[in-house]
Amino acid sequence: MAIERMRRGLPTKSILMVGLRGVGKTVLLDRMMGDAEGAGIQALRVEAPENRSLPSILAPQLRLSLLRLSMNEQARDLAQRALRALAGFARSLKVKHADIEVGIDFEPEPGLADNGDLENDLHALLEAAGAAAQKAGTALVIFADELQYVKEDELAALITALHRGAQRRLPVILVGAGLPQLRGRTGRAKSYAERLFDFPEIGPLSPEATKLAIAKPAGDQGVEVTPEALDLLVQVTRGYPYFVQEWGKHSWDAAAKARISRADVERASVTAVAALDESFFRVRFDRLTPAEKRYLRAMAELGPGPHRSGDIAEQLGRGVTTLAPTRNQLITKGMIWSPNHGDTAFTVPMFDEFMRRIMPEDDWRK
Repeated sequence: MAIERMRRGLPTKSILMVGLRGVGKTVLLDRMMGDAEGAGIQALRVEAPENRSLPSILAPQLRLSLLRLSMNEQARDLAQRALRALAGFARSLKVKHADIEVGIDFEPEPGLADNGDLENDLHALLEAAGAAAQKAGTALVIFADELQYVKEDELAALITALHRGAQRRLPVILVGAGLPQLRGRTGRAKSYAERLFDFPEIGPLSPEATKLAIAKPAGDQGVEVTPEALDLLVQVTRGYPYFVQEWGKHSWDAAAKARISRADVERASVTAVAALDESFFRVRFDRLTPAEKRYLRAMAELGPGPHRSGDIAEQLGRGVTTLAPTRNQLITKGMIWSPNHGDTAFTVPMFDEFMRRIMPEDDWRK
């Protein structure tokens, strides 16, 4: 395991899981964090929402980890020094990143992580924290979700800090998750990023794994799922774990007895789609501007994708360049991504079907 290799001082890459919405990245991230904490690792968990800076989400959680390390007799002095670094880090960057809010337990140490330059200060801060973790015989692991929302310059600073820490064999590692565009963003942020990270791709389950994910928990409760029902569940969910969970729940509710049949799944599909429309899909749709909705509706008209930008523009009767700002904003919002130059794909599985349901008429063409 990468974390254990790092704790032993062996060369280790950080891990960035990438995949579409609904494939279980967050669940995997939380499971790995639980396993790490069970092994005595100092783990901190952050999520990168839109319109929040990396320092603002990282500083409070890092403070908690350093306070825990300061309770270790061997690491106390180094942990307290790292807390002084955190104080300098927060104060020096407060002007640029006004959303930083973190408790200050020690006065800053002059010259330590207080230059006001994120790249240098974050490196100094994580170096001090890594030294404390090393002295305590443990490791510091940052578990970060939704990393595609981190600004590119802030992502570059984090990559630089991890790179310098790795050069010094300090036990600091990042285990992150994000949409597929995260791979390209890290490469643009720092050209050497590919040498620092492994990028496991998390995708839909195989048909066999989908059937097992439904049949086993049902069987544990004394409920049989017929082979015909399992085949249909594979077809309608396409193996996406979130949809497997949703359809499994509604199929169970639709069954009149301890046996889920194909007819039960057919009935459940109506309520499962309605539930997804009102939650999983709608929460994303409601964040869109009218222009962004029209762009996605044009994509949906072409099918699940990916689609060429020119084909989408043709659906809207517009030029590709005039639609570029809308496309870029949708990428920023995490609604679409570009698997290849000039191609555009949904980040949310089955969103094309939802768009056709919620905007069924041709008014969007206007």
